[in-house]
Amino acid sequence: MESKFKLPTETVELPSKGLLYPEGHALSGGTIEMKYMTAKEEDILTNQNYIKNGTVIDRLLKSLIVTEVNYDEIFIGDKNAIMIAARILSYGKDYPVDLGYGIQSVDLSQFEHKEINPDLYKQGSNEFSFTLPHTENVVTFKLLTHGDEKKIEQEVKGLQKINKDNITEATTRLKHIITSINGSSDRNDIREFVDFGLLARDARALREEYNRVAPDIDLTFEYLDEDGTEREAVLPITMNFFWPEF
Repeated sequence: MESKFKLPTETVELPSKGLLYPEGHALSGGTIEMKYMTAKEEDILTNQNYIKNGTVIDRLLKSLIVTEVNYDEIFIGDKNAIMIAARILSYGKDYPVDLGYGIQSVDLSQFEHKEINPDLYKQGSNEFSFTLPHTENVVTFKLLTHGDEKKIEQEVKGLQKINKDNITEATTRLKHIITSINGSSDRNDIREFVDFGLLARDARALREEYNRVAPDIDLTFEYLDEDGTEREAVLPITMNFFWPEF
């Protein structure tokens, strides 16, 4: 039901620039509209069931997004940018980070989107080709959406129920990322390749290529250590990201 109260909103630019979404998709223009946090969203943040089952952030972002969009279709890099924007709109741009020897306030508005080459993308297409450097097998792969991440998480949990010592997150993720191997898109062929034919160094190269291609927000920041030396770190997303008084 549409609120009868007028709430301020902001337009947030997406790292993908909308290129990964098909024409006509709500996000194909490269932006998403979000509202400021209200008391309703603070109720979400303090819901213990959401916190325990790990859904609290996703429920919060869904509530803040004004654009009518299927949340599962949002690409992970875009979701990361939406999360940073949500924190800024909710509690401001200053985020205290514990550096081990003291607290430093990090300006969240300083983080920029990764530079992407538009020539790598065809509007609405989510498939990229890569020749593995050591075996020269040719794979195609896709970038993951929130929905894909949920499927991976569910599959990993299911496998751990069968064998709690079976740690399969890395290979399960690769099985979902790879869309074909040497021209075959058969899922059984892909799973067999990941389990028995993918060298560790080729897997590393594929992950590096994935990160090169994937639009995202760059969360590295500079700080001075206790000796006054300038260093770089990746922004830690801890419990106080959306809970400043945690």
